Amino acid sequence: MAENIARVFADAIATDPARPLLTWYDDATGERTELSGATLANWVAKTANLLVDELALSPGDAAGVLLPPHWQTAAVLLGCWSAGLTVADTPGDVDVLFAAADRVAEADAWPAGDRYALALAPFAAPLRELPAGFADYVVEVRTHGDHFTPYSPGGPGDAALLARADARATELGATPGDRLLIDAARHPDPVDWLLAPLLRRASVVLCGNLDATRLDSRVATEKVTRTLA
Repeated sequence: MAENIARVFADAIATDPARPLLTWYDDATGERTELSGATLANWVAKTANLLVDELALSPGDAAGVLLPPHWQTAAVLLGCWSAGLTVADTPGDVDVLFAAADRVAEADAWPAGDRYALALAPFAAPLRELPAGFADYVVEVRTHGDHFTPYSPGGPGDAALLARADARATELGATPGDRLLIDAARHPDPVDWLLAPLLRRASVVLCGNLDATRLDSRVATEKVTRTLA
């Protein structure tokens, strides 16, 4: 059983880093963003370098992630796990907090020395107005390096998360080479929309605010092999 999330991610993209790995749709805005494995790896490395080089965080430190399913959320989570951080699942003291702009009011329940807000806007646009006490993730992360050597033992929570992901991949019927269309509203847990597909080396079409009338055409256009909607 795999016990290192960064290793699972690296293995998932090793064969063909240029193939689409994560395609994001938001039917409320009309956005479509497609990331290859190489492009996502670039964002992951920048995030991990932000955590380690700028914030001086170490394996075992904790991150709070108040973000919905989204391609930027994938970068944040994989960046945290690459640096050996634990992603906390209940409110409390953390070393760094990442929050969607519409959830910054929850920050008081997650005391952190460093806090980043995300607009989750098309084209990775920055926030129009920065909340007090927060830095803008997409502005700050762009200045960091494109390469990062992950913490090789993996974070303290990796093994348990990957065990859950393996079980969920089996339940969801994900197999190697699949292209999975996933309704973000029905599968908000990153174990479902991120880790389980990576573990099976499947690619994902992640749909926010899914418009059911577009489902059939999207399945055909994106060459989807399995729909989780």
